[in-house]
Amino acid sequence: MPLTDLGPDDLVGYQPQLTAPNDFDAFWRRTLAEARSYDAIIKSERVTSAHLLHTVEVDDVRFPGWNGEPVAAWLLRPRGADGPLPVVVTYMGYKGGRGLPTDHLFWSAAGYAQLVVDSRGQGHDTPDRDAGDGTQWAGGFMTRGIDSPENYYYRRLITDCVRAVDAAAELPGLDSQRIVVAGGSQGGGLALAVAALAGDRVAAALPDVPFLCHFRRAVQITGEGPYPELVEYLRWHSRDRVEPTFATLDYFDGVHFAQRAIVPALFSVGLMDPVCPPSTVYAAYNHYRGQDRTMVVWPFGDHGGGYGSNPPVQLTWLRERGLTPER
Repeated sequence: MPLTDLGPDDLVGYQPQLTAPNDFDAFWRRTLAEARSYDAIIKSERVTSAHLLHTVEVDDVRFPGWNGEPVAAWLLRPRGADGPLPVVVTYMGYKGGRGLPTDHLFWSAAGYAQLVVDSRGQGHDTPDRDAGDGTQWAGGFMTRGIDSPENYYYRRLITDCVRAVDAAAELPGLDSQRIVVAGGSQGGGLALAVAALAGDRVAAALPDVPFLCHFRRAVQITGEGPYPELVEYLRWHSRDRVEPTFATLDYFDGVHFAQRAIVPALFSVGLMDPVCPPSTVYAAYNHYRGQDRTMVVWPFGDHGGGYGSNPPVQLTWLRERGLTPER
C-alpha cells in the first residue's frame, strides 16, 4: 500500500480549523444525563467454561447503556489477583463485537483487568433496538439514523461506551482511579470520545489508528473501509442531504472530542493506512487538548498500525505514568 495522503512533514503540522456545533457540549450532557437516569443494575456472572484458562478468570457482565438497555461485556482478570486492579476498557473495531474471551488475553497476561465492550448491533450479544428514522446505506452502520444527531447510531454506541466506564468504576476488584480506555479503528474513535465525555473517570486513553475523525476529509480521500458508506449514501442523496449529513456528523467527530479531552493519550497511526487516512488521525491528535499526548508512527503501517509491535509500546507508556498492576 503506497502513501496516499500527506507526507510525514506535512502531517506533523496538519491542524484543520474545525468548529463544533454551538450546542455540542449541551447535546452530550443531555444525552448522558438521560442514560444515567435509568434505574438499572450491573450484572456479573462467572463464566464456568473459562476454567480451561489456568491464568485468567472471566465474568459475563451486563451493564446499562443507552436507554438503560443492557450492554454485554467480558471482564477478564488474572486468576487469583488481589485487587484493586487497573482496568483497560476496550472498544471494538467496525462490525466487530466482544467475540470470545479467548480473543482478549493480552491485558490479563500483563496483570491488568480488561472490560471488553460489545458494540450494539455489530456483535451478537447487544441488539440495537432503536434504529432511528430515515434511510441508511445497506449493510453498514455509518448512515443508520443519520437524519439527525438525536437518531444517529453513534449517539447510542458512544453512550454505551461512556456507561462502560461508569460500570468499571463500580465493579468490585477494579481500581476506579486507574481506568484506561482503548481500542483500534472504530474502537480508537470511541476511546477518544469517552476520554472527552468521561474524562473525570478516565486515567488515560489509547486510541489506535482512530476512525470517526475529520469526516469531510475522510470521505474525500478514502476508498476502503466504512467511510465509503457515507459516499454511497450522499451519491444518492446529493440533492438535499449533503450539508444536513455533515451537520449530524459534527456531533460525533473525533476532532471535536479531542478538543475537549485532557487525559494522557497515546495515539498510533499507520502512514499507509487506506481506511483511516493519517491526516484524519493527525487532525484529532493536533487538536488534542491534553498536554500529555504522544503519537506512535508506523511509517509502513496500514490499517493494522504496528500490529504486534504496538502493545509493548503501550505497556511501557502506561508504566511511565504509574498505570501498572502491583506485583
